[in-house]
Amino acid sequence: MPKVSVIVPAYNAMQYLPETVDSVLQQTFTDFEVLIIDDGSLDNIKEWVSNLTDKRVKLISQKNQGVSLARNIGISQAQGEYIAFLDSDDLWYATKLEKQVCCLDNNPRIGLVHSWMSVIDERGKPTGKVMTSDTEGSVWKQLVEQNTVACSSVMVRRLCFQTLGGFSPRQNEYPVDVEDWEMWIRIAAHYPFAVIKEPLICYRQHISNTSKNWQSLEKAYRIVIEKTFHTAPPELLYLKNRSYGHANLRLAWKCLQSKDLDYKQALNFWQQALIHYPQLRYCWEYIRLSLAITALQLFGANNYTQVLKLIYALRRHLFSLGQETFIYPKDKN
Repeated sequence: MPKVSVIVPAYNAMQYLPETVDSVLQQTFTDFEVLIIDDGSLDNIKEWVSNLTDKRVKLISQKNQGVSLARNIGISQAQGEYIAFLDSDDLWYATKLEKQVCCLDNNPRIGLVHSWMSVIDERGKPTGKVMTSDTEGSVWKQLVEQNTVACSSVMVRRLCFQTLGGFSPRQNEYPVDVEDWEMWIRIAAHYPFAVIKEPLICYRQHISNTSKNWQSLEKAYRIVIEKTFHTAPPELLYLKNRSYGHANLRLAWKCLQSKDLDYKQALNFWQQALIHYPQLRYCWEYIRLSLAITALQLFGANNYTQVLKLIYALRRHLFSLGQETFIYPKDKN
């Protein structure tokens, strides 16, 4: 049996899926299987997989039921001792599996290991942004405040799912980027986490994952928070307001990142964040959001967008100056 099962949910994902799977097949650690869960796709995914020569790649097809149930199908069919998840548009550095397998092998108490991630654009070019996390050890308190664990970065012992069950099947209530948060919270209640403090994945940022409807996202955050604290010990209920505070910060950013650039709603979430958790005024994320809202007030939507483009271009340029330190997944040795 393979040591690791890699689960890749896919729904009409052929624009990026070949590159995603290629980043898995080029791993330095080779004892794995790749389970692509075709979630009712209407593209040519079956034909594409049938032409692959690597027998480690397997296709499992189901009617469209959402990413949570797709991951659960993968978990039920997985043979590996460890399970890694990869979204169909993200990429892995070549040593991702090797380093995380080593971590779990050497630390039998750890239930989940994750990593930092680099952000790339739609074309796969680095944006210069690296998302870091210090979520390790006993992390339940950290995770209920906010999710800092990217799904494509995790490797989990299969035992965790055998003990706790899979992702919540109520997919219609959870947007794609929330159901994993609830899962990590459940795991964190029973197992310590570890983090590899270097980027091991490339998160692809594009319009379909940056402009989620904030109304749906607000509902999903509320469901996760209420579910989590419904069974929390009384002495930990003080964290509930912190969780709502951070959730409102994220919702404010979603409003600013949407096509419609909903300034008034962003301002409302910004104010609600502080009402729930006043200490947020001292955190960098709140200060950065305050600067963004102020800039939008001063310059207007069009000029604000142009300023952002200039900032992003400058960041990419500065990043390119040190590009020798950045190695794309397919080139890493």
